[in-house]
Amino acid sequence: MSRPPRLPPLHLLRTFEAAARHLSFTKAAQELHVTPAAVSQQIKALEEALGVPLFQRLTRALRLTDAGAALLPGVTEAFNTLAATVERVRATGTTATLDLAAPPSFASHWLLPRLDDFCRRHPGIELRLSSGLDAVEHGGEASALERLRARSNDAVHHLAIVFGAGSYPGWRVVPLFTPHYLPVCTPALAQALHQPADLAGCTLIHDETLAGAGGPLGFGWPQWLQAAGVRRPADAQRQRRFANAVLAIGAALAGQGVALVSRELIAPQLAAGTLVAPFPLAVEAPYGYALVTPERSAARPAVAALREWLQQQASVQG
Repeated sequence: MSRPPRLPPLHLLRTFEAAARHLSFTKAAQELHVTPAAVSQQIKALEEALGVPLFQRLTRALRLTDAGAALLPGVTEAFNTLAATVERVRATGTTATLDLAAPPSFASHWLLPRLDDFCRRHPGIELRLSSGLDAVEHGGEASALERLRARSNDAVHHLAIVFGAGSYPGWRVVPLFTPHYLPVCTPALAQALHQPADLAGCTLIHDETLAGAGGPLGFGWPQWLQAAGVRRPADAQRQRRFANAVLAIGAALAGQGVALVSRELIAPQLAAGTLVAPFPLAVEAPYGYALVTPERSAARPAVAALREWLQQQASVQG
């Protein structure tokens, strides 16, 4: 490979570009934070290096010579290209990628409505969101954690919002909130519900996520009915079961029955009146949502930014 032609010192070309753009040594000196005498000396040094004059120095004006006019476009383009390249490299160095897994109901009903706020606050962080039931603890384990263990690296930081008991040795665990469950239905169905015992005549919608989360005891309609003092179980023939809260909430919105869901997840629907809570009793679940992070990436700035933002959102949720 042949060597490129020898170029004048870069700082001399930078000074020439500023002086040619302003057609003034004084203005160029102000831009470059040097004295006009220094600009004049550097232009003279560049002219000697090139062997041609670049400026006509008039009494009260400065003009480019033909050589200076020919040199300026190339120097300007070169500096613009260099600046753009540096910015791309700088952006690559500061952009971080977070791969966040979360339960479907948390992702769609709690996180997505808030996510634009995080993106506006942290434009240098790319957040990839996925959802699945592997982020729900079953029997003391959440399979999403094994995926985190295998995938986390310096390029992409893998995290998970886990729904469960919150005890995961070897991981950095930050509790977010414990959900409170209450019955919800459409306003039309609620008209026939005057006391909890009236639920015996309704179709009860079950979120089967609750039965497996946090261990073998589970949680769901039996616990809420007991807390409400309803001793007679609902008709077993009038129940519908769904794999997750997204489907259970959808069934309730469709008027298919009464769903037991997290008050925190359906706050927008309650505020809009598309779903109503016929009874005020909300029972706290025996498990909650937590951000789980591999210890090796917990202190990374992007991970810390997401952690702090999630905690702030959880503290002010409506």
